[in-house]
Amino acid sequence: MSAPADLSKLRIDRSPTPAPIRRALGRNVAMFVVAAVIVAVTVIVLRTRSVPVVQVATASVSTGTGGGGAAGATSVTANGYVVARTKASVSAKTAGRLAFLGVSEGSYVHRGEVIARLDNADYQASVSQAQANVAAADASVIEATSDRDQATRDAQRISEIRARNANLMSPQDLETATSRAAAALARYNAAVARKRSAEAALRLAQASNENTVIRAPFTGTVLRKDAEVGEVVAPSVGGGLTRGAVVTMADLSTLEVEVDVNEAYIGRIAGGRPARITLDAYPDTTFRGEVRQVVPTADRQRATVQVKVSILDHDARILPEMGAKVDFLEPERPAEAGAPARPSIRIPSAALKSDAGASFVWLVRDGRLTRRPVTVGPMSGGFLEVRSGLNGGEQLLVGGVDEPKEGMRVKTQ
Repeated sequence: MSAPADLSKLRIDRSPTPAPIRRALGRNVAMFVVAAVIVAVTVIVLRTRSVPVVQVATASVSTGTGGGGAAGATSVTANGYVVARTKASVSAKTAGRLAFLGVSEGSYVHRGEVIARLDNADYQASVSQAQANVAAADASVIEATSDRDQATRDAQRISEIRARNANLMSPQDLETATSRAAAALARYNAAVARKRSAEAALRLAQASNENTVIRAPFTGTVLRKDAEVGEVVAPSVGGGLTRGAVVTMADLSTLEVEVDVNEAYIGRIAGGRPARITLDAYPDTTFRGEVRQVVPTADRQRATVQVKVSILDHDARILPEMGAKVDFLEPERPAEAGAPARPSIRIPSAALKSDAGASFVWLVRDGRLTRRPVTVGPMSGGFLEVRSGLNGGEQLLVGGVDEPKEGMRVKTQ
């Protein structure tokens, strides 16, 4: 019979753990917890960074009526620039060196006011010479007048004497006196003609001298100086250091906006229609406008028609060549009874994508991208009219992702 097993070795050792072991175990647990926290934070940061930030735009809705339009509803939008209807590059009528320039950018000048002068010493000398010629011609006329009058009196006296007594004066004496009177009259007429010629030459010299004075053609503001004192200016630029215009000026009270409207929408625009103008420099401010003219020709290359819109709200902040957006508004007309509403949905052109001829947009919903097919009309002012596929108010992807995918997580900016 075998001996019973020794169970004393299975006894649990309940003696306290030594202090060094406890400290080592605590350090290990703390390091594990720190490492877990670092890993979790890293994962969260990487996930956050992996979600791209995108730019979105809202599909805007404007509602008109079937029988006309609601006041303030936008029918067409177009982009263009502010221009002055009255604008000119002012130049001299003759070539010369600029001796005086009395204006600078922003100067307000009245019509006829002197803007600049050319060096005109030679022209002034011509005027002085022409004045001297006129004075000499005057003296010649005075002398010729005296001779004419004297010859006329002599001929008349001889004629009267011979009429009383034919024996006192011979016919030859009468003929000689009459010829002298006629010659004196001819010399007088020639002197008068020379005086008129001298006066014409004086006027020509004065006009040539006046051409060296550059005056404002209309009341307006100087936009730019095109030449400086000492430079040679000419009516037409011949190259080299020759300048053409001296200044460029415009009448800022005639500012308007010129825009190019897609010809597919030109039927919605007519003269006198109201418009809303927004400058790129002041996007939060709008100005009232009115269609002044629809240019009666189209641009074949761009398939657009130019429209000129008058600015009704004059403001010192509006400057020529500023970029502007024009919203052409529906006129205020009563709607026909029972006419259905016609909502117009517009999206920026950057939101439209195409694949194999199919047009679509990317919707941003709950932080994810969703592809939506759409049907659009022609572009106008950077916007497209959506004919089907959207209801209005949707958030559309316009930038921030190079290769969007269905269901991709994104964050909106």
